[in-house]
Amino acid sequence: MPSRLSYQKHPAALRPLQDLDRYVRGCGLEPDLIELLLMRISQLNGCAFCLDMHGRDARAGGETEQRLYVLPAWRETDLFSAREKAALAWVESVTRLDHGGITDDVYETARAEFGERGLLDLNMVAILMNAWNRIAIPFRYSPAAA
Repeated sequence: MPSRLSYQKHPAALRPLQDLDRYVRGCGLEPDLIELLLMRISQLNGCAFCLDMHGRDARAGGETEQRLYVLPAWRETDLFSAREKAALAWVESVTRLDHGGITDDVYETARAEFGERGLLDLNMVAILMNAWNRIAIPFRYSPAAA
């Protein structure tokens, strides 16, 4: 399926997202955690282009195939730390606002692991990936188009 447009032809429109990406990469969250969160958000949104890109990035950063394979079922395994699970629950809740928003339990668990600044940083990760997914999906970007 061919893509509908080339976002590279419109750099000014994407500059804010590129600035947000620089913020996210420098905010202090662990790079491997960021990639894990980008993967999970893209799974929830069904973005093949972003899954391909961030899957490669995660593996290049040392992420294991096993953890990537079971990421959709992260609640059902001990392969993820309490910190990772708190972050995953947070970004899932931010991505799926139509499911009732962020519960007090998710908020308290994530706040205990990350503090207020860390919660804001996790939110920025979710905002960033959801925005990129909303560019890649409507304009039909696919791994073959990369």
